[in-house]
This record gives sequence, C-alpha cells and structure tokens, in this order.
Amino acid sequence: MMEYFVNDCNAKLLVTTAQYSNTMTELAKKTNKHLIILDDSLRLEAMAHGKQSCSNNDVNAEESSHNSEHFSEDFENNRAAMILYTSGSTGSPKGVVLSHKNLQAQVSSQVEAWQWQTSDVILHSLPLHHIHGVVNALLTPLMVGAKCIMHPAFNPTEVWNELLSRREDHSERVSIFMGVPTMYINLLNEYDQTLTKTERMVEYVKATCSQKVRLMVSGSAPLPSQVFDWWHMVTGHSILERYGMTEIGMALSNPLYGERKPGFVGTPMPGVRVRVVKQSEVHSSKEEVLVEGDSVKTRNFSVGSSVSGLLQVKGEGVFKQYWNKPEVTASEFTNDGWFKTGDIVEYIDNSYRILGRLSVDIIKTGGYKVSALQIEYVLLNHPDIVDVAVVGLPDITWGQKIAAVVQIKEKATLELRQVQHFVKEKLPVYMMPSVLRVVDKIPRNALGKVNKKDIVIQLFQRTTV
Repeated sequence: MMEYFVNDCNAKLLVTTAQYSNTMTELAKKTNKHLIILDDSLRLEAMAHGKQSCSNNDVNAEESSHNSEHFSEDFENNRAAMILYTSGSTGSPKGVVLSHKNLQAQVSSQVEAWQWQTSDVILHSLPLHHIHGVVNALLTPLMVGAKCIMHPAFNPTEVWNELLSRREDHSERVSIFMGVPTMYINLLNEYDQTLTKTERMVEYVKATCSQKVRLMVSGSAPLPSQVFDWWHMVTGHSILERYGMTEIGMALSNPLYGERKPGFVGTPMPGVRVRVVKQSEVHSSKEEVLVEGDSVKTRNFSVGSSVSGLLQVKGEGVFKQYWNKPEVTASEFTNDGWFKTGDIVEYIDNSYRILGRLSVDIIKTGGYKVSALQIEYVLLNHPDIVDVAVVGLPDITWGQKIAAVVQIKEKATLELRQVQHFVKEKLPVYMMPSVLRVVDKIPRNALGKVNKKDIVIQLFQRTTV
C-alpha cells in the first residue's frame, strides 16, 4: 500500500525513522525516490535546554524573523496544504487534497464546537495519516496553543496511566482524549483486568476521569451502545460521538453540553451545512431535499418526524479535489455544489443517526433496504458477541441475504438459531440474519474500520450464488 501512495501522489522525498529504515530503504529503491532517515536521538532545541515545550515568547521570537515574508490571499486560501488518503474500505484509496482554507475552516469549527482552550492537554495516540489524528487531535490543539502528549502507538496501559496520574515532567493533567471504538473497548478490557481489584480503585478511576478530564470523543467507526454505557459507568463520561470524513472534516457532533444519545452523531458543526436528499434509483439533475440545516437551525420538509436519505455536505471545510482524479471529483458533487458523502442517515428528534454507506452498509433484500449498522448495533448487545460485521450476499430469491460475521467470547458457542431468537424481538423479520459465520477475529484497520468487500471475498466467495 505504501508503494501505491508514493506512486499515486508522485512523492519527491520519503522521510522515516530508524525503526522503519529497512522497509523504507527498499521502497525508495523500488520507486526511485530520495530517502531521509531521521536520527532518533535528535531533540528539539527547547528540550536540549531543559524545556519540555516552547513558550509563547519563544514562538513569537521565532516568528519575528519571518515577519517580512508575505503570502498572497490566494496562497492562504486555495493552495493545497495536505493530501490524506481515504481508507479504501469501499474501493481504491483516493488522495484527498485539502487547502489551507479547508484546514482553517475545519480547525475553527472544532475550536468553537468543543471550546478548545490554551490550557487544554490532549492525550494523542491516534494514527497521523488520518484526519482524526492529524486535524482533530493535532492541528486543532496546536492552533489554540494547547498541549499534545504524543504516544507513538496506542497502548491501553499507558493511556490509563496518563488519564489517572499527574506526569512527572509537568503539572497539567490530560483534559481531552480522542479515540476510536476499538480503543475504548481495549481500555475497558484493561480496566476489567487491572483496575477493579478494590472498590477504592474503582472509585478513584471514576472520580479522576469525571473531575479532571473534560471531554472524551469517539469517531471513525460506530460506537456500540454497550460501550457507551459501560464507559459512562466506569468514568462518569458520556462519550461524545461525532461524524466526519477525510473529504469534509467534522460535519456532525453531539453537543458539548447537553444530552448525548448513543447511536446518534448530533447536529451540524459550526460553519457546516448538511442536507438529506431522497434516495432514487433513477438519476436526476434535481434532487428532492428532505431535511436541510446548519448549527443554528434545521428545516424538515417532509411530513414525517423520522426522515432517512442520502447525506450531503457543504462548507469551507469541504476538500479541494481528489488528487489527479478530476472526473471522480466532479462526480462526487451535485450541480449546486453539495458533496455527496455516500452515507445514508436518519434524522429524528432533532439529531442525525448514520445508517451506513450506500455502497456496503445498505443491503437490498426482498424489496427492503436494510441498514447493516442497525443490525450490528443490536447484535453487539448479545452477551457472547465481542465484535460483528454484517454484510449482504448475492441471493437469487431475495436479491441479497443478510450474513452476520461474529467474533465471540472465549469458550462460548453460538448458532444461527440463537442469533435469530435474540434479534426477533428487536428487529423486523426482514432484517434477521440468515447466515452466520464465527471467526477468530474480525479484521479492522488502525481506525477500527472494516473492509466489508474483502470480508465477502475471503469468507463467502465460494458459497454465494
């Protein structure tokens, strides 16, 4: 995959550390690119003088030497600043080009919505090749002068240590943590194994997290309701779930203050407009808008209180283009400039819920359009199911049949009839899985995403008809 990225963006220079020198040296030779291997022993000038960070005065002094430089408004607003690649879970990864204006809009929106302050300290253990890690958890805090505690990789033991104790090298405690559902699940498992030995420790964990940490955020994949509830019981925090994409930044968020409903992703972020349009099998230049709104007001044009359809987004945070893919870029926007996210959403009780991606999460069975995410949401409440992915398989009779791929607890057993019995009171008959496959582990990437097309190929390609 690295070779694909290097060739696709026509990189001129590769930079790595000693840890990956062998792999990157081979890649550099293969792609004929120049490679720089950083010396891990090098430290920032501030740290060499005993400082752990630069003060505002240090930054101002550094900036003074560059005050004479002038950049045009065109440079600030429209020049490309960053290329991030999509996960590739629904096709080949695409290079998303974000301009300086895009990044400024995304960062400003988060600063306003989540009230970032200079005094904030974020614990960062997210991958930096994704918008969650590089924009939400890095550029945004740096924009306001907050502090980032960087972990090279996610480790649940080290994260708990940071959340529960004051670091020796500074007095500030962690005030913000951002993660993906898989990280929260691993943290809860670690908690069960090491932090529940005494009632006093249980009380300390809840008191410290609820009193010292002001915000805990989850995104990049749906957060199971039992994880939401379990985390609240352990820490006193209702995790703030939000919705975003590489192409648009953060578009929807539960409120900083107020009720956060599990399974929902809230309302539009500041500076973001969203609308829901009717799904149609027939292509039309004019789409029927069902719901449209921003962070101030939302209008429901339909007759029902619950509305579902395709989500579209507009705002200055929406990306500039796909790298070297002008036709694909054009196809992803409507004639009136709205970006087509490809996600199906439901708008109900003044909040949005993601039903899934049209290409992989919407299963067409027996004339119904079924949300795989809704089925997963129910199955994850089964006491023996640890993880699940629901996919659609080709079927002569039904068009598609519903298959549940599950990871179950050690020593547990599970049969299809048990699954069907569990869901029959919670879901309509047409949403009931007709195929069950138990696996050791469901493959997820660093952000907890599942490539469902790969799962179908690997597990079912010889059995589908």
